[in-house]
Amino acid sequence: MTDTAAQADKCLVYEVPEAGEMLGLNRNAAYAAAKRGDIPVIKIGKLLKVPKVAFDRMLERAGVK
Repeated sequence: MTDTAAQADKCLVYEVPEAGEMLGLNRNAAYAAAKRGDIPVIKIGKLLKVPKVAFDRMLERAGVK
């Protein structure tokens, strides 16, 4: 595992575009989905982050994982 991959495994959140990319969405569509509540987010100041646990749970409920 590379250092970057190891760091990603330790991180507890995704960036919205990163989560969107995993769903096949472009940046704008990912932020729109987050705004609608389709992608689970937490707000830290002005930043939106996607908790990995909530994202994985969302995929499991959809039968994807």
